[in-house]
Amino acid sequence: MRPRKLHRYSMIKRYGKIVDALVKYEFGHIVDRLGIGNIRPLRSRIKKQEKVIKDTDSGPTKARLMLEELGPTYIKLGQILSMRQDLIPPEYIREFSKLQDDVQPFGIEEVEHLIKDELGSGIDDLFEYFDEIPIAAASIGQVHRAKLISGDEVVIKVQRPGIRKIIEADLDIMYSIAAFAEEHLPEARLYRPVDIVEEFERSIHAELDYNQEGRNAEHFARNFQDHTRIYIPKVYWDHTSMKVLTLEYIDGVKSSSFEELERMEVDRKEIAIDVLNAFMKQVYDDGFFHADLHPGNIFIMKDGRIALLDFGMAGFLSYDMRNLLIDELIAITRGDTALYIELLRDLGSIEDEVDTALLKIDVDHLLYKYYGRPLRQLNTAQIMEEMINLLRKYQVKVPTNVALLSKGAMTIEGFSSIMDPQINLTIVAEPFAKKAIKDRIRLTNIAGSAYRDISNWSRVLHRAPMKISHILDIAERGYLNLRFEHHGFDRIVAEIDAASNRLAFSLIISAIIVGSSLIIQTGMEPHIWGVPLMGVIGFLMAGFLGMWLVVYILRTGRI
Repeated sequence: MRPRKLHRYSMIKRYGKIVDALVKYEFGHIVDRLGIGNIRPLRSRIKKQEKVIKDTDSGPTKARLMLEELGPTYIKLGQILSMRQDLIPPEYIREFSKLQDDVQPFGIEEVEHLIKDELGSGIDDLFEYFDEIPIAAASIGQVHRAKLISGDEVVIKVQRPGIRKIIEADLDIMYSIAAFAEEHLPEARLYRPVDIVEEFERSIHAELDYNQEGRNAEHFARNFQDHTRIYIPKVYWDHTSMKVLTLEYIDGVKSSSFEELERMEVDRKEIAIDVLNAFMKQVYDDGFFHADLHPGNIFIMKDGRIALLDFGMAGFLSYDMRNLLIDELIAITRGDTALYIELLRDLGSIEDEVDTALLKIDVDHLLYKYYGRPLRQLNTAQIMEEMINLLRKYQVKVPTNVALLSKGAMTIEGFSSIMDPQINLTIVAEPFAKKAIKDRIRLTNIAGSAYRDISNWSRVLHRAPMKISHILDIAERGYLNLRFEHHGFDRIVAEIDAASNRLAFSLIISAIIVGSSLIIQTGMEPHIWGVPLMGVIGFLMAGFLGMWLVVYILRTGRI
């Protein structure tokens, strides 16, 4: 878990806003269960809460509205959660998918200042033309059109000033709340809140690094350099940094603008098939895929080529991971439940607490639906959704890249259904899957896998005697230690610590009172109202500290 970086006062203030929002959107029972109601500002507890939601609003709707009110970090968290069908129920997935982070753009003065800080020169020195009005604005950054001194048309993505500090502060709070909930709410452990925050932290840090997005774009460009239909915009590295990204401007039409496409005499079905083929190539051949191919990120250029945009959300599948996924596909089509569960173990998804006997029964029922069917009759996105819902039931952990792949497959299927409702994702995927399976059984690949396995085992066997000798040596010297971890005592320790602090504070106040009384008895100079000044100051200080202690005890509700 990350260390807390946020200033204590700022953290308490932000905590108060979060607790206020929970109560406001009728999640007060969570506040009561966690025992954090005392964090709310006193005026919020006294003031009657204005009703802002309808009685007909569902729990997921209330949760979405609350995330929107809490701001950009929490909106991003909801968007990340909308991809994790293995972690949260489908009704929350659907609602969180509606989260939008469109916000007011920041001013051109801040844009100029940031570009100068990041690129070392001002806008006038770097660009022949720079449009002050952004073409898009979101919580993380905004996009401007511009023209370089060389004459190239570009788009500039500029990060919102101060957003990194806000996100880091919110992450500190998320970690502390997640750990507290995981410890004190047994039902919260099913959703692994700390794991969710850790995944969110990785995702949001990747999104904050525009260099990484530029590298993603270049990676896709290399993979599609010989492709005649797919185009990836160029990255201008001389005008790119962690907070500024400069990409080639794509003069084209958004794929959802059907009237424009008709005027261009473009066949929507061909576009859908080309984009689906591009996605399958990314998954099966490249192991590097665009996870957010919705209509807004797919443009049709004037020459008919298809440009893919926005490379902040990309997933990587290693060679071994792709093989595991292919084996899972084979297990599903063969109805081999034992193999499927074994593959889940290989993925590191099944923990000791999972009841594999019951899981096997449910997987049997699910696989029976698809047993013996040809690939063209399978709906890949539907199978993935059903399987992930089943895995969530048993708290089987789905690796982040697999969850991202599931999200990417569903997004691309949504795109294809908009372009042509008759297209089946599985039919397009069939030749790629068959090729991948054939490659698996090719003699050269089998020999290569065997060679890698032999090499790994030889390395393990070579190191084993040294490792065993090292362990025995430590044991012989009496330095072999066993480590025990306790769970559930942190809160008790914190309570004892708080109680001892209050007791020590009370003793200090008592000492000040006694000392002030002795000073008054001495009659020492100077006097005020005929009483020694130092004694009066001591009594006033003791009175102030005593009142502060009383208020603190009343606010915490622990008298």
